Amino acid sequence: MTAKTQKLAFKGHSGADLAARLDLPNGPVRAYALFAHCFTCSKDLLAARRIAAELARAGIAVLRFDFTGLGSSEGEFASTNFSTNLEDLLSAATFLEEHYEAPSVLIGHSLGGAAVLAIAGRLSSVKAVATIGAPADTAHVLKNLGASLESIQQEGEADVSLGGRQFRVQRQFVEDVRAHSLLDAVAGMRKPLLLLHAPLDEIVGIDNATQIFLAAKHPKSFISLDQGDHLLTDPEDASFAASAMCGWLSRYLPGDEPQGTVPVEHVRVMETGQGKFQNAVQAGRHRLFADEPESFGGLDTGPSPYDFLSIALGACTTMTLRLYADRKKLDLGRISVDVSHDKVHARDCADCSEAAKAQGRIDRFERVIEVEKPASSELREKLIEIAGKCPVHRTLESVAHVHTAVRGEESGAE
Repeated sequence: MTAKTQKLAFKGHSGADLAARLDLPNGPVRAYALFAHCFTCSKDLLAARRIAAELARAGIAVLRFDFTGLGSSEGEFASTNFSTNLEDLLSAATFLEEHYEAPSVLIGHSLGGAAVLAIAGRLSSVKAVATIGAPADTAHVLKNLGASLESIQQEGEADVSLGGRQFRVQRQFVEDVRAHSLLDAVAGMRKPLLLLHAPLDEIVGIDNATQIFLAAKHPKSFISLDQGDHLLTDPEDASFAASAMCGWLSRYLPGDEPQGTVPVEHVRVMETGQGKFQNAVQAGRHRLFADEPESFGGLDTGPSPYDFLSIALGACTTMTLRLYADRKKLDLGRISVDVSHDKVHARDCADCSEAAKAQGRIDRFERVIEVEKPASSELREKLIEIAGKCPVHRTLESVAHVHTAVRGEESGAE
């Protein structure tokens, strides 16, 4: 769903290169967000990818990265702790500020949620913070160590199996997470906060969300993830969390420039890389998808190109009729238009022009206008006449000219 994803790298707290991805929107960037993943996870977790993609579709660029020693990042995991995670986050924020724009949004999942809560108050650029399944106490992560915790405390380190992978954890990690007072940081953060948490989360219980919510100052919001698990492994749960976050963030971030602010308007359409046909569309402040039905090989995530044509005709018709009704002081009630499209043999089109009939097959749009209030037969005929004056109607029935150019770097190849 992301219009474009860039592979990046920046220096973490230890000087090691940290692998990152920057998910960019189609068109202007409204704001930059920084995403912190869960304990021993990576930037490529399903939830992280879907949230980044959805935010990018809403015009928010998202930088997600692997903490030191995890995923594709360099460094030794054994030498890291919660404090070094915070330093990595600050390094990521600095990288964004120096190369793009300082982050306006912090998003964290699980221990990553605790991390963004801990540093939010230190970043003046941050306008909003969102967490998913975040613990109220950083020491909560120690429950993941199980029986190995005692060995770590007694012997100084131990190998721990987490999510089917082996990690070496040292005593300093245990001591560090126990030393942080997260709720004090939450109380002093004073940033708009959104908590997303699943009531059935077996890794970080829902009581953690309660504690964080009570410690935070307003404005603060909570959204239940219902049947979701801690990692949001169900794509529908991840998509819901992403869309809910986008809606909430709209209150705290600037919107796109509306149409009509520049002399020449344009609509930008760009392939997303998801599915065969999905495209991200931006028209002013409006962002949506264009796609094809599943039966045609698409993902059915948005109207098809011909659906958009039908939408244009229907919308233009109601607007034109509304202007006419208001000018003539006609009480039509609400106006609705149903539009269907098909390709038919020109000779079968009884109401087509002779020029159109000379073609083999033509596009036929069937338009049915409905008004709430009763209308005489004379008024109905007049409405049909006025509908025919709709600019989009005229465009569809006239010969339009499409000028096309290709821009981009030349390869030198013929």
